[in-house]
Amino acid sequence: MAPITCKALLFDLDGVLIDSTRAVARVWTRWAQEHGFDPEEVVSRAHGRPSIATIRDFLPAADPAMANHEVERREMQDLEGVVALPGARELLQAVPQNRWAIVTSGTRPLAEVRLRASGLIVPTRMITADDIIRGKPHPEPYLKGAAFLGAEPQDCPVLEDSPAGIRSGKAARARVIAFRGTYPDSELKSAGADWIVNNCAEISILPTAEPQAALVVVIGEKANLHKS
Repeated sequence: MAPITCKALLFDLDGVLIDSTRAVARVWTRWAQEHGFDPEEVVSRAHGRPSIATIRDFLPAADPAMANHEVERREMQDLEGVVALPGARELLQAVPQNRWAIVTSGTRPLAEVRLRASGLIVPTRMITADDIIRGKPHPEPYLKGAAFLGAEPQDCPVLEDSPAGIRSGKAARARVIAFRGTYPDSELKSAGADWIVNNCAEISILPTAEPQAALVVVIGEKANLHKS
């Protein structure tokens, strides 16, 4: 058991709370094929980062806003297989609503569509690609997420599944719980993950008597603790 005392939690969305892997792969594979790029490389580069960053990487001469709008339109239409991941609903219900936020590389409209498709609550506290200048792996997203909750980043563990997101959390001085499923453990550890779990079902919140008391997050026995 690995108890973590903190003030709030910062959740990535895709790969942590919802499974959109197949939808993301379908959209970016089609985009890569249309532009003559290797789909596997494009899909890997796209995960965990703002889509406009991927577009700029591969099409530096294109109009990034127009191309990004088209990718977003496709992602919002492709919701087949978008579901809540194990334990996500229960974990969110266990944390007071003013003590957690979503920090996603997607836009707000896309995040809201996927949350509704998965049956999860659409929170009022959410940092999206629309709210930042520099996306993950830059620390800005998680710095803004912690500030939104009125806490210091070191008091807000980050839950992430991508190396870019993990690096963003660590650069913001947060502790990071990494999720398996998208990348191998070796890449999660190399990015700086403090713990690695399979899903939210391996994380629980100890009840507290006071509303403003510190949160105590417990990582289950199956979690792999890498650092103290």
